[in-house]
Amino acid sequence: MTFRDKLKEAEAFAEERGCKLLYNEPLGPHTSVKTGGKCDLAVISPSAEVSAEVFNKCKAIGLYSMVMGNGSNCLFSDDGFRGAVIIPAPKSGKISIEGNIITASAGVQLSAVCAFAQEHSLSGLEFAYGIPGTVGGAVYMNAGAYGGEIKQVVKSVAAMGTDGKLIAFTGDELGLGYRTSRFERSGEIIISASFELIEGDKEKIAEKMGELISRRRARQPLEYPSFGSAFKRPEGTYAGLVIEQSGLKGKTVGRAQISPKHANFIINLGGCSSADITELIELTQKTVKENTGFDLEPEVRLIPAEP
Repeated sequence: MTFRDKLKEAEAFAEERGCKLLYNEPLGPHTSVKTGGKCDLAVISPSAEVSAEVFNKCKAIGLYSMVMGNGSNCLFSDDGFRGAVIIPAPKSGKISIEGNIITASAGVQLSAVCAFAQEHSLSGLEFAYGIPGTVGGAVYMNAGAYGGEIKQVVKSVAAMGTDGKLIAFTGDELGLGYRTSRFERSGEIIISASFELIEGDKEKIAEKMGELISRRRARQPLEYPSFGSAFKRPEGTYAGLVIEQSGLKGKTVGRAQISPKHANFIINLGGCSSADITELIELTQKTVKENTGFDLEPEVRLIPAEP
């Protein structure tokens, strides 16, 4: 089967399931750092279940594909993506509540779940307010901030296996570690996640969320496109600290810069390329290793144009 034949088969399958198809779609607007070339096919999916079905179909016919959430940790090549990128349609997810458990579809913005919890006087997700990305991405990466992480509050996750069957995982079965989960390796696609929270005071929860978002605005370069944290925390120290100690704060490659405000943020100054960012990541790793002995591992997913 030729590449064109694979693409046509994927297109027909996705259309049958109510997806919107975009051809030669620029990927930059779909990511938080705003870089990357064009993909052959962008599939705008009406639900997480459909996203998983389309992904499994692409895999079965040998078409390079991926499911993307908010694109907050994705660095696509300037050469684009030779295949299909599956993206949730805006506001396609659902949030529900039963007692002190909130369940949200994978495509729902994490901050929306935090706000929903606050509205229902449920505490435990305050740390996540302001984290860019979706519920699916947050579980996939075990997102965290300010001493909290998804691992502490996730009760269960529904996913679709490569055989198309739905699977339910308890929190203990998710393999959640520092910015990692079983889903990085398994090929399973997250459909939804349930969070077990505790009753709290609605006003105090709002106050805590406001405090944390103010800290973000004061300490992070939110006025520029970025990934959030660019590197994982090295054992025994902080990525931003060793980057700053290596004299790299404010370092620029092309239109990519290590933020003068927070050294673990790589920002797009405008007109930045993915190649600029990749070069800056590699330069940072090399310089930090030489100056401090620490090995920096990117939180960013570097996505090649072809498998």
